[in-house]
Amino acid sequence: MTIRRPRLVAITRSVSPAFAECELTHLTREPIDVGLARRQHAAYEALLAELGCEVEHLPEEPGLPDSVFVEDAAVVVDELAVVTRPGTESRRGETASVAAALAQHRPLGRIEALATLDGGDVLRIGKRVFVGLSERTNREGVAQLAALLAPFGYEVEGVPLDGCLHLKTAVTEVAEGTVVINPRWIDRATFGAYKQVEVDDEEPFAANVLRVASGNRDGEVVVMPAAFPRTAERLAARGVNVRTLDVSEIAKAEGGVTCCSILVAGAPSGAE
Repeated sequence: MTIRRPRLVAITRSVSPAFAECELTHLTREPIDVGLARRQHAAYEALLAELGCEVEHLPEEPGLPDSVFVEDAAVVVDELAVVTRPGTESRRGETASVAAALAQHRPLGRIEALATLDGGDVLRIGKRVFVGLSERTNREGVAQLAALLAPFGYEVEGVPLDGCLHLKTAVTEVAEGTVVINPRWIDRATFGAYKQVEVDDEEPFAANVLRVASGNRDGEVVVMPAAFPRTAERLAARGVNVRTLDVSEIAKAEGGVTCCSILVAGAPSGAE
């Protein structure tokens, strides 16, 4: 019997040789082992493939240190892919290849100057879209995104942040109706409509997790860094199927597990 499983494409890009020259906002620069970062990223891609994603590799960008963080270059919903205008000028060259890949899956919209928008600041939960008002995303970026998504029934809301790079550093969705959150960086009341799992006090960056619902035999899985075992235990106690992996070198560049892929849901594909 042939099983029709939902198709989920994961768009990724390998770690740049210039990765150690990445932009930093809230972290102190540490030495980065680029070779180890590449191996950790390859393990990340392998896990996505194991979970049922079709991994699409973008061309490498040797001159763009942050280009592994493809999430910031686009916001994808069921009806549209919005190509962003990153808040850091050095990252704006990353969007062209991301746009070319997404054009195979969605119609495109674009954020235009003088707006700025990083995809890491955008959290979609159903038809609600929360956008972090961060050092990388401004109010005009929120307004342009709202205008692009309004025809499809999405409600877009700007959310103040304090102390972290992106909204999805502070909060992500782990299951339908449930978020994992660091209340020191985001007002819990903003997400009062959802069940909330707080990160452990010793693991402030643990709220950045990647929910993968590819329809494979493992069911829905949440991917998170191995560095946050206490928060992982809290999620597992709530019935969340957690898979962990080492992304220590990627974390030194203010990156997390959502940053390194763009997940694009598509039509079901046949599988045995």
